[in-house]
Parts: sequence; structure tokens; C-alpha cells
Amino acid sequence: MKIRVGQGYDVHQLKEGLPFWLGGIQVEHTHGALGHSDADVLLHAICDALLGAANLRDIGYHFSDKDPQYKGIDSKLLLKRVMQMIREQGYEVSNIDATICLQVPKINPYVPAMKKTIAEVMSVREEDISIKATTTEQLGFVGRKEGISAYAVALIYGVSDQTIKVSARDI
Repeated sequence: MKIRVGQGYDVHQLKEGLPFWLGGIQVEHTHGALGHSDADVLLHAICDALLGAANLRDIGYHFSDKDPQYKGIDSKLLLKRVMQMIREQGYEVSNIDATICLQVPKINPYVPAMKKTIAEVMSVREEDISIKATTTEQLGFVGRKEGISAYAVALIYGVSDQTIKVSARDI
């Protein structure tokens, strides 16, 4: 059985008055992430980790921020497409481990809903999704409450010898 690991990272600026999407759910906050899509840094980091593990490049390659079809798109749709792509390559997800870096608001109350949402989108078990949160002790852009970042690691494994090359452009 082939086992592969991938790492993902994303960062977005926070702006007052925007909706704040994180882990596929809307979080109550005065500021939201600014981006071409819904700017869900957690889902973007997970997408990049999965794509990297399957050697399928990165989220920007498949879902360009220059392409108007992705303007304002729900990142859950991007994650769903990424899952289709890795499954078409003959892989399945073992687990995801993710860390959100954010000064405020506190994320812990939202983690169960994020895990449930992500697991449903990916068609995996909730216990295969780990989400942690940390501050940066008021250091840097996160500490100044100017932005948010997220890291993710994905472990995938081969479920068949079949390899099919696919791009989001084909879906």
C-alpha cells in the first residue's frame, strides 16, 4: 500500500464587516477574511495538504484567483472537488491534522461543528479530522489581529493500482 503525506498553509487578511468562514462554518466575529473565494483559510490549507500528498500541485493551480468562476465560491465546494481528484488518483484519506493561528475570537467552541462539516464534505469520519487553535502571543500580523493563518497535514494511502490524471478543469 502506498502512503503519502502532504502539508498545506494559507493566510488571509482580516477586514471589518466581512463574514468570517472557517472550517466550513460561519464564525461570529466583527472581522472576516478577505479573499477571492470565501477565504476559508482552514479549508484552503487542507486542500493544499491533500493536493500535495497526491502530487497534484496546489490550490491556486486548480482554482485560480484570476478565474471569475471562483469569485466568492464556498470553499467546501473546492474541498469536495479536491477529494474527487485524489480519489480518482486511487487515494483515500487516513487523517487530517490542522492548526489555526488566530488571536481572537476563541475557536474552541466552534471546533466540533468544523470537524463535522469537514468530515461530511470529505466523506470521512469525524475522528479522522483534528483541529487545533493557537494564538501567536500577540506577535506578528496574527497577534496584531490583522490576519489569520492555518496549517494542515494530510496522510493519504493508495486504495488501488489505478492512476488517473485529473485536474479541476476536467470536473
